[in-house]
Amino acid sequence: MTRFTALLLPLLICTATAQAAELTASVDRSRLNSGETVELTLESNDVTQFGKPDLSPLEPLFEVRGTRQVNQLNTLNGDNRATTRWIITLLPKQNGSVEIPPLKLGDVESQPITVQVIESDTREENNAREPVFIEASLDQTSVYVQAQAILTLRIYHSVSLYDDSSLTPLQIADARIEQLGDMRTYEKDINGVRHGVIEMRYAIYPQHSGLLSIAPQTFSATLVDTQPSQDATAQGPKPGKLMRVSSSATSLTVKPKPMTYPSDAPWLPARSLSLSESWNPEPEHTQVGDSLTRSLTLKVEGLASSQLPALPATEANGLRRYPDQPVLNNQSSDRGLIGSREEREALVPSRSGSIELPTVDVVWWNTFEDHLEHTSLPARTLQVANNPSLQVDTPAGNAQPLSAADSEALWWWKLSTFFFACTTLLGFGLWWRARWQPAILRAAQTGPSPRTLLDDIKRASQANDPHATRQALDAWARQQPETLADMAARFVPLSDALDGLNGALYSETGQHWQGEDLWRAIRTIPTAERVQDPVGDSGLPPLYPK
Repeated sequence: MTRFTALLLPLLICTATAQAAELTASVDRSRLNSGETVELTLESNDVTQFGKPDLSPLEPLFEVRGTRQVNQLNTLNGDNRATTRWIITLLPKQNGSVEIPPLKLGDVESQPITVQVIESDTREENNAREPVFIEASLDQTSVYVQAQAILTLRIYHSVSLYDDSSLTPLQIADARIEQLGDMRTYEKDINGVRHGVIEMRYAIYPQHSGLLSIAPQTFSATLVDTQPSQDATAQGPKPGKLMRVSSSATSLTVKPKPMTYPSDAPWLPARSLSLSESWNPEPEHTQVGDSLTRSLTLKVEGLASSQLPALPATEANGLRRYPDQPVLNNQSSDRGLIGSREEREALVPSRSGSIELPTVDVVWWNTFEDHLEHTSLPARTLQVANNPSLQVDTPAGNAQPLSAADSEALWWWKLSTFFFACTTLLGFGLWWRARWQPAILRAAQTGPSPRTLLDDIKRASQANDPHATRQALDAWARQQPETLADMAARFVPLSDALDGLNGALYSETGQHWQGEDLWRAIRTIPTAERVQDPVGDSGLPPLYPK
């Protein structure tokens, strides 16, 4: 048995390694101009593989300009993970939609990737005679106010540059500017001359309609002197020539908001928009008092997250709402910014039955197809069941005809009520007689006194502990002649303080709750609603009863 286990263990290890091994492929950009290079990255986590990917399938459609290998060792939660990357520089041989085929490494294979190769602008060929030149281009000539326009700056150089290059900051009056990702570097062939390219992309959001002017951008760099030195004894790098180049001025036509757009809706010009929701837990089995977290996510292509409006609040009869702070996020893509806004709210049903949640509707303007659109989440119904742990009054309208068994139970109930009424009258008579008897000491009270319970509420609320405060409050309320709901209905400050306590219990803001308002409300309840300790602090009856 031991020998069999020794033979099986290496086989299991090899099988697990083969299942975990994979070869993933990615590119630095999916859209490029003809003559430009694209970087393909292949990544493998198979530590037993020592070969290189087979690049022969790339030859029909691409020219392989260079390949470099990067080995990394990452540590996550005490586990070491080794990865190997091959970064391959490719030059497409044709325009249009070009597919990077699957590549093999041992027994694993990467997934295919499609890139779009666009015909180059003829202006590049006219400027190619200069060693360094800069171009500025907009993805469109006109946009709506507050909509996105993408400005791309490309610096071409056919000579080597020192690391002291700089580009003037982009500043545009009456416009918001967001940089799209990091600076990109790649190569491009222009008239048979290889140029290095430095690319910067910006998202521009005009704030007013009319003509928006974009000033020329200036790039400065020092050229590397490739001429041999006249002095053979000279040491160190040779001083180069400082060169400054500027782009041409560009302008953008900004259109006003369409007249057909609703005047009461926030202005949302976007290329695409999606609206989604999620629940935690799922609301299929909900009881009164349960806390449901509803998350609404608005995702917009062409706008920053700071431009997205708040979503409509969930307002429904029988449902209490406790919102959290929205979560904003921006993601850069080839088409610009993708902004998202997530709003989470805790919903607590206060009654059983059906609760209707209204439709969530977002109005926006489709800038790609140039028309008005609505994106909605349909209305839904929550079925809320009674909670056995809570006392819920039965509505009067739900009364049903009494059966024979119910009639018999009602007769016994009436008889017991009559019996307790008689005993109550007897007890009242004995109490009236006892008033004229000499004072005697009462039996010691069992359980905490109302004053002790008030001290518990005071300590918990001044410690800003919502859970301890709620427990002390429930214990105190059980000794009162009225319920907390009746007290809150009579005394508005108590109702407001209880709403704040419930908000802290059912949302993520409990750590910021302040209990001073609740303790102040408890201390200032009118005398009719406050519990009175019939024996005082000493537990003795009055010396001279009246």
